[in-house]
Amino acid sequence: QVQLVESGGGLVQAGGSLTLSCTASGRTSVLNPMAWFRQTPWNEHEFVAGITRSRDVTEYSKSVKERFTVSRDDARTTVVLQMNSLSFDDTAVYYCAASEIGHLGVPTSPNAYSEWGRGTQVTVSS
Repeated sequence: QVQLVESGGGLVQAGGSLTLSCTASGRTSVLNPMAWFRQTPWNEHEFVAGITRSRDVTEYSKSVKERFTVSRDDARTTVVLQMNSLSFDDTAVYYCAASEIGHLGVPTSPNAYSEWGRGTQVTVSS
């Protein structure tokens, strides 16, 4: 079993930056891709960004590409989402997710992920 804990959420003004971290504990050796999703009242589990375990292959949604950067630590247990040039549309609850099944690249469907954190709120003021 794996536990995921997000941190780093908060309130930021439009144009600002925020860094989210997700730390995995437990049987982390079975983890493969890890990804970030976000949830709003209008869009549940929207894929944001993800990264593979072994080769750091990344994937981004079009809405965040070139603004957000996802990375992993050397131990492969922490995933960081660096968010820059934030806008009001980025306001959401951000969830960290992990898969225990190997994939080619980073799946963008939430159904591919079996482990989820409880989320961290990101609010961007306009």
